[in-house]
Amino acid sequence: MPNHQADSNFCIVLAAFGVSMPEGAPGITAVLEAVRRAYPQAPVRLAFTSNQIRSRWRQRSGDPGWRRENPSVPEEFYEVQGPLAAMASLQDLGCRNLVVQPLHICAGEEYQDLESYVRGLESIETVKPKWRPFHKIALGRPALGRPGPDHPYEDDLLRAARALAPDLETARQSDAALVYVGHGNHFMPSGIYRDLERILSRGNPDLTVAVGMVEGLWGIDYVLERLEAAKARQVLLKPLMLVAGEHARQDICGSDPDSWKSTLEARNFKVHCRLEGLGQNRAWSQIYLANLRDAAREAGLEP
Repeated sequence: MPNHQADSNFCIVLAAFGVSMPEGAPGITAVLEAVRRAYPQAPVRLAFTSNQIRSRWRQRSGDPGWRRENPSVPEEFYEVQGPLAAMASLQDLGCRNLVVQPLHICAGEEYQDLESYVRGLESIETVKPKWRPFHKIALGRPALGRPGPDHPYEDDLLRAARALAPDLETARQSDAALVYVGHGNHFMPSGIYRDLERILSRGNPDLTVAVGMVEGLWGIDYVLERLEAAKARQVLLKPLMLVAGEHARQDICGSDPDSWKSTLEARNFKVHCRLEGLGQNRAWSQIYLANLRDAAREAGLEP
């Protein structure tokens, strides 16, 4: 983990849910490298919001055999911190201004918890104002935007649709329906997945596009209804996730009978799985960089 002193106008925390499988790491490292190229003077910290995933990396850090067998894993994965600890480590470097950029897909549970951390730090008052933890903390938008008047919601979705254009073309050339599978959840509305699906379908009326979720309302049954109504026979199956980690390799494209791939094949669909995280799509990684710049500019930290 780089340990240079703060020598730019602000420091950066990139907050991802995390990844436990080395095969999924490129989805995160690609974004991390893009941000460091864009801000070579800014201290940048990677944070994982998942307690469980951070715990796995701590265990592996003390296992020399595991580290030898996985030489491609970045060293900072073994030292990864939670968002609060990452922010505190930058304060210790002397950072007074901070931009926290989530690497989440949408403003779901993980994003809202991250927002609570940021707002909590912002609310700290000290006897002498100069001893407040930070002068300014800016929070960027997730890839598909967030509710509120600061940025047109549809603009973020249209930008995401443009970034996904290569997948649409691959499906078109293969005469296949395109099925994305996001994480989803059982606790919060997931209408943003439907809105993205509508925008992708509206811009590509010759293709069948469906967006499902591992967890939540829009599961495999919903996708099967879409595919069968369209009389599709081939499917390009992709994770709508930053990384192609455990969910992508087991729940979506795994060989178990209850995986998405196996379920579709059991219904006589020919399935092509593409195990690639969205972070590996350069246009998608640039979304996070653009959102980081927006947050810095709106906080008065960048012209």
